[in-house]
Amino acid sequence: MQYSANYFSDQDARISGEIIDSVPRRNTVKLNSRMANMFAAKYSTSIKWTICFFFLFVMDASGNSLELTLEEYAKKPFGNVIFLRHTFAPGMDANGQPAKFKIDDCSTQRNLNSTGIEQAIIIGEKFNANGIKFGIIYSSQWCRCLETAQLLNLGEVFPEASLNSGFKGLFNQEETLTKLRKNLESLKNEKKLVLMLTHRGVISAITGVKVSSGGAVAYDIKSKSAKIILIE
Repeated sequence: MQYSANYFSDQDARISGEIIDSVPRRNTVKLNSRMANMFAAKYSTSIKWTICFFFLFVMDASGNSLELTLEEYAKKPFGNVIFLRHTFAPGMDANGQPAKFKIDDCSTQRNLNSTGIEQAIIIGEKFNANGIKFGIIYSSQWCRCLETAQLLNLGEVFPEASLNSGFKGLFNQEETLTKLRKNLESLKNEKKLVLMLTHRGVISAITGVKVSSGGAVAYDIKSKSAKIILIE
């Protein structure tokens, strides 16, 4: 069904007209009171939804922000893992033909372009500038993740299969995520910060947060809660 831009305002006008027609003309005081209550209820509901949206998407149940700038995170770290999505890599893996995809052949994969390369270097510099150090860095085995990790220049990088993408069913994503959850559990008491370079689908499955290329999410393994880190 198609609605005009003024559909809801038209509906309000129609309803108001029906109310007016249904009430004797002489009872204007009662009519005005009824209409005032109707519109007050409407706008009260609108305000309530706005407040609910704010707390649902910007604040957690304790009233704490679900987003942190990198500077805020550096001053008051959250969790002990940072998930980072690889930086910008246009195109399509194996030109959309899974059978031609090879995990160790970058020519069959999407790779960082000049934008993605510059983005990765800048992110690494910002982590350094804010004094954020990692005890260990893991990366998906996919080329774009490994290249992002190397360009960050934040330390030695260890390829980790449980961070791989489930590209078109080529890899069993459920098995991969099960292994990743076990790996995270083993890091539950890790004191040093862990960086994990991976893909949007993996980050979303673990943290419930969707991020764009180069997006970061701080994750607390014990509480299984997450906060977006605003880097750029």
